[in-house]
Amino acid sequence: MEEKKNLLTYAGLKKLEEELHDLKVVKRKEVAGKIKEAREQGDLSENAEYDAAKDEQRDIEARIEEIEKILKNAEVVVEDEVDLDKISVGCKVRVHDFEFDEDIELKLVGSTEANSLEGKISNESPVGKALMGAHTGDIVEVELPSGIMKYKVLEIQRNI
Repeated sequence: MEEKKNLLTYAGLKKLEEELHDLKVVKRKEVAGKIKEAREQGDLSENAEYDAAKDEQRDIEARIEEIEKILKNAEVVVEDEVDLDKISVGCKVRVHDFEFDEDIELKLVGSTEANSLEGKISNESPVGKALMGAHTGDIVEVELPSGIMKYKVLEIQRNI
């Protein structure tokens, strides 16, 4: 079975590459130093510092593996080439939320970059799926467990 492509914006790609570099170059050395110090304290069977450092090392290696897997299957969306006639990954959209009677701004990104606190929604989320392909002026309905949400697309821009 072919692995799923990870859609990333250029900014998301750079952020992951920087995190990977930091983990490999800085964090690995830091945790190796902690393990070395803890070993020098003697008996490892009751050495909390050693256990904590080994746990941290395991977490770092797992994150490195996760990022490398994401990058291996990454497909970068070139924002400059995004078609602004319809909503797609890499767009910033302004929509009117009928339930709360307010305008909100959302950035459509791949699932690995999604962060609701930053207004970044995944193209795979219910709202993201409903917005994909919509045009300015369209009204989209999103079926959620809490009911049906309605949004009117006001503006589609490049995700700057």
